[in-house]
Amino acid sequence: MAFVNHKNKEIQAKIVYYGPGMGGKTTNLEYIHRKFRDRIDSDMVCIRTHGDRTLFFDFLPFDIGTIMGFRVRMQIYTVPGQVMYDATRRLVLKGADGVVFVADSTASRRKRNILSLRNLQENLTIYKKNIFKLPLVFQYNKRDLKDVPILPVRIMEKELNSRLKAPSFEASALSGMNVVPTLKAVISKTIHSLKHAIE
Repeated sequence: MAFVNHKNKEIQAKIVYYGPGMGGKTTNLEYIHRKFRDRIDSDMVCIRTHGDRTLFFDFLPFDIGTIMGFRVRMQIYTVPGQVMYDATRRLVLKGADGVVFVADSTASRRKRNILSLRNLQENLTIYKKNIFKLPLVFQYNKRDLKDVPILPVRIMEKELNSRLKAPSFEASALSGMNVVPTLKAVISKTIHSLKHAIE
């Protein structure tokens, strides 16, 4: 849940990038951190675990208005994607106000996407959060790959988003294609949710 700082007239909200290992979560955050360096007033912190990383930084988006006179600061996190780090994923997910699910478009990762989404739902339940009510955006990453089989978007939508009906974007975190629209969509949904909860 967002933290309200009355002294600084600021609301701190948390967005978490979730998804299978090596799906592009870290690449998304690295791109955002480079692209909006002037709006980010903290270094990107990297917590390394064997074979994976957790990243986070503060982001102060412009032109989104205020909530009851409070400006909004976003804390943006990734979770480690590998199954062995589920305890870390749960810890990072705690207090999340919005989630971007980064799905890997390569056909060989099809099952991992489904398992990771199921894991997200289970971990949200631990914090008494409903995946159907939490601001959620899907990103179908790695659409630019040419040398491996890529899943059609309609299949990814059917398997991951047919019930949730969340906004979704075809993307390439490496090139930056639709990284910013994904971020804008989750910020917009999160702000709308916070306004509804606070006002």
